[in-house]
Amino acid sequence: MARSSETFGKKEKEKRKQQKKKEKAMRREERKSNSEGGGLDNMMAYVDEFGNISSTPPDPTKKKVEIKAENIDIGVPKKEEVEYDPIHKGRVSFFEHSKGYGFIKEMDSQESYFVHINNCNDEITEGNLVNFELEKGPKGMVAVKVNLDK
Repeated sequence: MARSSETFGKKEKEKRKQQKKKEKAMRREERKSNSEGGGLDNMMAYVDEFGNISSTPPDPTKKKVEIKAENIDIGVPKKEEVEYDPIHKGRVSFFEHSKGYGFIKEMDSQESYFVHINNCNDEITEGNLVNFELEKGPKGMVAVKVNLDK
């Protein structure tokens, strides 16, 4: 006599699978029976004239201001031109002649800026008072057109 093609393990797996299907169907029915229902109208939310969320639609008689689309500016506001002196004053806080670079500490803001010997018009050493301009460098602002303060 031939043995059944289904083993005990296969039968148990099938029973568990059927049980899970039944439990899932029961949970679905339970959710349906406990839900409030009402569809989309029950889920709808409105914003009143003050910007608060409410469950009632806004009153069309309370509508105050009509906004015209052509009055709306989209984009970044233009920067105002700020006049400032491009020449800064500072003191050389560190300078390495053998490597050709150093740092200048600005008098007003106490910011420290990198300076390279190629950007110096005069010979500078530590402690010198200097005038300089700033440019954007690869790692931040860099002092250029460095002159000794006279």
